[in-house]
Amino acid sequence: MTTLRRLDDYRWEIPVDYKAGMRVPGLVYMSAAMVEVARQDEALEQVANVAFLPGIVGKSLAMPDIHSGYGFPIGGVAATRVSDGVVSPGGVGYDINCGVRLLRSDLLECEVAPHMISLIDHLFRNVPSGVGSEGRLRPPKGEITRLLVEGARWAVRHGFGTADDLEATEDGGCIQGADPSAVSERALTRGLPQAGSLGSGNHFLEIQAVREIFDEHTAAAMGIDRVGQVLVLIHTGSRGLGHQVCTDHLKVMERAVFKYGILLPDRQLACAPVESPEGREYLAAMRCAANYAWCNRQHITHWVRESFTEVFGLPSDRLGLRQVYDIAHNIAKIETHKVDGRDVSLCVHRKGATRAFPPGHPALSPRFKAIGQPVLIPGDMGRYSYIAVGTERAMQDTFGSTCHGAGRLLSRTAARKAARGYDVAEALRSRAITVRTDDVPALAEEASGAYKDVADVVDVVVGAGICRRVARAEPLGVIKG
Repeated sequence: MTTLRRLDDYRWEIPVDYKAGMRVPGLVYMSAAMVEVARQDEALEQVANVAFLPGIVGKSLAMPDIHSGYGFPIGGVAATRVSDGVVSPGGVGYDINCGVRLLRSDLLECEVAPHMISLIDHLFRNVPSGVGSEGRLRPPKGEITRLLVEGARWAVRHGFGTADDLEATEDGGCIQGADPSAVSERALTRGLPQAGSLGSGNHFLEIQAVREIFDEHTAAAMGIDRVGQVLVLIHTGSRGLGHQVCTDHLKVMERAVFKYGILLPDRQLACAPVESPEGREYLAAMRCAANYAWCNRQHITHWVRESFTEVFGLPSDRLGLRQVYDIAHNIAKIETHKVDGRDVSLCVHRKGATRAFPPGHPALSPRFKAIGQPVLIPGDMGRYSYIAVGTERAMQDTFGSTCHGAGRLLSRTAARKAARGYDVAEALRSRAITVRTDDVPALAEEASGAYKDVADVVDVVVGAGICRRVARAEPLGVIKG
């Protein structure tokens, strides 16, 4: 793509006349240095294609962690009117409610470092991970439907966590409108054995230390108050259940495109009107998968706390292992936003993008009303991650959205050609980062060189005003699926 118009240091526009059929312009958040990299990928073309969706408002948006995905780019955000717009599974992705959860502790790096190998070993044993990994839970088949409706609340009700965790989770860990009857038998069969597992790919569990605090007041409100403080970051999603929900409903949407006479430049954008039977059924099933993912991360949180207790001999509350926040980055939400000065009900697709609501927003729990919604931006396992908060500018410009991570530079295949997993493991060990995995060769796919530098990504979204930096943390120990 050559048709990009620079708006400022952080924003680039794809004009609405780039392709006949675009309903709105495209807008990509990136620095000048990122532009040439982006041109080598299909993601910019996907931004333009998303602009064809019926009912889309504002702009087809992409964050600086953009790279190509199924239909939508990863890093894509699009809002469609509920009244006459569509919902597209490609705007959510296969790993529905893949997201991140951050825990803080009262421990310092100097206290944890002597026990790091033991701690990682306990975590690796207690939190199932890897391709096809099965969880420690075995809920009866009848109970899985309650789990899909209640989300993290189901886990807390069964003793896996506290109400405090729910207050620090997007939507309280349970999105309303989930209907298990919209989930196929195949999806349930895949989901049952995987409940409470980390999975594989880019999913991880990471022990971190705070390296820099940019805003002491906001950080303290999150329980982050010292350089060297130990944090835990969990990244996983809805496992095979979410993948199957997407697969099932994409088939339905491909037929719906013809039924409703929707013209699209890419069949991967298959969609249906939000208010159609197909649209409502997909959203009901997607919400089940989102709730499954929140329940999944809640169980993993419980086993993280157990692992710390086993290693340090103190209850998790004595160790200060409290949840900072849990946020989704693959989801579609029905939200109200200002469009041309009017409140409009929209279906906001965020695929590889997170909510970034500002202080005072009614969707935030009381503990975050004063500071805004926490935003968790993980980097690769060899560099650093960021904690930020949402802003009013994000509400105005991006439907309350910002980036979700570093974003890939290399495909998994290219990354395996560029590095050996054993060399990646050795490089991490040389930097005193303990890593455990059941598939060492696959570490090549997650090497630092396979990802953008998340600091560059964060510079763009902060410079554009769609989130605000709070703290930076670096890895001490990593479990990769």
